[in-house]
This record gives sequence, structure tokens and C-alpha cells, in this order.
Amino acid sequence: MAHAAPVGPVTGPARTPDVFSAKAHRAARIGIPVVLGLVYGYWAAANRRGGGAITGWNLLFGFVAALAFVVLCLAVATYAPRLKRELHSGVKSGFAGAAIGFLYGQTGESVLRSTGIGLAVAAGVFGVFFYRYYTHEDGEGNRIR
Repeated sequence: MAHAAPVGPVTGPARTPDVFSAKAHRAARIGIPVVLGLVYGYWAAANRRGGGAITGWNLLFGFVAALAFVVLCLAVATYAPRLKRELHSGVKSGFAGAAIGFLYGQTGESVLRSTGIGLAVAAGVFGVFFYRYYTHEDGEGNRIR
């Protein structure tokens, strides 16, 4: 004769374990934007010089671009999660689109083409982020953990 299996208390979905310490998370919160900023600054400087000689002005441009990227990336990472999902997605996609449009603009292409590529990237990133936030929040905008 078949019997029903005992059922324990019903709980929500199990969360994946957090293998990094709080100290590692704090370091990554600053370290990742800094590393991305240095890569971005190098990329922007390389696009601007177009394969020519590396000059002092080119290095300065790269470091200023890196600094601007880091500051904006930290600002977006800090303030965007406080917004509703539409604005949250819009801020992050706007940052991504502007960053790519600026990089493409340093190659010497027209402003219209750089703007078009930036808008295309922003639209794609917006779709991905909006879907992610829409499927991970309830009706009031609270994140589902």
C-alpha cells in the first residue's frame, strides 16, 4: 500500500551560498569599477591615437577618461538601485550607451554614427535589464529574494 511522504515546513527557494566575505564584497564594490575604468581609459586613448605614437596628452586623455568612467560607474551603481525598475534600467542602459558611443566617437567616425551605435547599445541593454528587474520584483517593486 502506498503512503504519502512526510512533508516538512514549506520554505521559499533556497539561496545560493555566499562564498565571499563582507570584506571581499567591499573591495569588489570599488575594485571592479576601477579596473573597468582603467581598461576603458586605455581603450579610449588607443582609439583616439589611431595607431600612432603614444604621447603625454594621449596618456592624460586616457587617465581622465578612466577617472570619469569610474566616478560615473560608482554613481550609477550607488543610486540606480534606489529607483523604480524602469528608471533603474534606463540609467544603467544610458550609461552603457553613452560609454560605447564615446568610445566609438574617438575613432574619428561621425557624431551621428556614434550616437546611433550608442542608442542601439542602450536599447539592447535596457531590454535585458528591464526583463531582469521585471522578473525579479513583485508588483510593488520590492525585490524577490
